[in-house]
Amino acid sequence: MERRTQSTHLSVQGPDQPHSGAAEKRALSVVLKGRPSRERPDRTILTRAPPRLPRVSDFSPLESSAKTAAMPVTMTSSSGSPNILGSPEVLCRLLQLLSTCLAFSLVASVDAYVGFSGDWCMFAWCFCFAVTLIIIVVELGGLQAPFPLFWRNFPIIYAYYATLFCFSASIIYPTTYVQFLSHGRTRGHAIAATVFSCIACVAYATEVASTRAQPGKITGYMATVPGLLKVVETVVACIIFVFISDPYLYKYKPALEWCVAVYAICFILATVAFLMNLFDFTNALPIPFPSFLSGLALLSVLFYASAMVLWPLYQFNERYGGFPERRRDSLCSISHVNYVCAWDRRLAVAILTAINLLAYVADLVYSAHPVFV
Repeated sequence: MERRTQSTHLSVQGPDQPHSGAAEKRALSVVLKGRPSRERPDRTILTRAPPRLPRVSDFSPLESSAKTAAMPVTMTSSSGSPNILGSPEVLCRLLQLLSTCLAFSLVASVDAYVGFSGDWCMFAWCFCFAVTLIIIVVELGGLQAPFPLFWRNFPIIYAYYATLFCFSASIIYPTTYVQFLSHGRTRGHAIAATVFSCIACVAYATEVASTRAQPGKITGYMATVPGLLKVVETVVACIIFVFISDPYLYKYKPALEWCVAVYAICFILATVAFLMNLFDFTNALPIPFPSFLSGLALLSVLFYASAMVLWPLYQFNERYGGFPERRRDSLCSISHVNYVCAWDRRLAVAILTAINLLAYVADLVYSAHPVFV
């Protein structure tokens, strides 16, 4: 029995040994096929082909244009603000540019600016037109970066000056020039120029009002009342210089020459203080700048008070060689076309001196308040 078992064992491992390897392979394949299906997704992932990227040829022109049109597009200007051309501020400045251009063009086309009043009005319109054009070009081109401190308050400061310039031209031109013109083409052009000057004044005043209505738009000295008063003081002084442009009004009279010196000194001091604020040089003084402004206002009040006494005294008092009435002035006895007589100028200077004195008094009150309170 033992021999039969051994012989059977030898028969399996002996001569049939080569065939047992193939049987084992078949058995192994059966076992592998019988494994759970949870391993198949791994083999499938390994053999999956990578996704194909879309090509330009896969899209038709209509589809690509539709996708492009559906994409949101933001239009910005070079200065970084969207749709700046349609802003009310730019539209207001375009109106200013057009009205001042038409004002001086109408006057220049008929040469209707003879005399001191015509020269002042022509200067005001041309100056406003040129500076407005520069501001529009700078802001549309985004060129404010080289001078950020200067440009921060420059447009609103200029709007203040332009408002007063056009306002003065709208009053001086018709009262001292247009009323002396005969009816005709020249008078019609002069009246039309006056109308456009009024439109420019309203446009500049609108810009000032809209800018001041925006919180934080105006900063520094121009946001205060003394800053506005400095603009008034310098503009009124410029108009005074226009009316005293003829030396015979004050020549050979030391008191009247002192008045002219007062107008010039106070104008220079106000301009210096104004420019120091504009260019941010307020720390260059050895004393605090508010104290400097208070001292400046006090000195100007004293100077203008003396001029307020001396100018009318020597211009309208017969005891000091003045003319109390217009008809007594020999230069006003003859009617001249395009002419305002000397007595009218003397009266205008006296009124403007009183206006500037009130402005300096208000400036002193507002400037001294933060120093002594």
